[in-house]
Amino acid sequence: MPYSYEPHYFEDFEEGQEFQSVGRTVTETDFVVHSMVSADWTELHTNRHYADEEYFGERVAHGPMTFILATGFVYRCGFLERTVLAFLGMNYMDIPAPVKMGDTISLAMEVTETKEFSSRDDAGLVVIDTTMTTQDEDVVFEGDMKFMIKTRPE
Repeated sequence: MPYSYEPHYFEDFEEGQEFQSVGRTVTETDFVVHSMVSADWTELHTNRHYADEEYFGERVAHGPMTFILATGFVYRCGFLERTVLAFLGMNYMDIPAPVKMGDTISLAMEVTETKEFSSRDDAGLVVIDTTMTTQDEDVVFEGDMKFMIKTRPE
């Protein structure tokens, strides 16, 4: 499956269509930048000595950071470039295992729904099911993302 995509308008999406992101290694900088931007300095994420003695035995990514990494992968693939109008939310989201510093993660995506809006003719709904895994194939994020996507200009 190729890792580079062209922007897609609403009409370009089909149910069952799949996309795959490249991999990315999560670093100390990711943890620090997320803590700075969110003002969440919880010690499970930022204090190595404290986290080493807790449940996971090491620092783990913030749950919201895991979600943000997933949305970043969707955008990085390029198929939403200049065609997405809005992120409309999710019907479900699950973080079954933590992302750890040094993990290399990637995102598999599948279009599960496309739907025209009755209220507008310049955009439609595209729902993309996502699964983020580590280098060991551990699932660390799952969820469907709903987007408002522009229709192809006439």
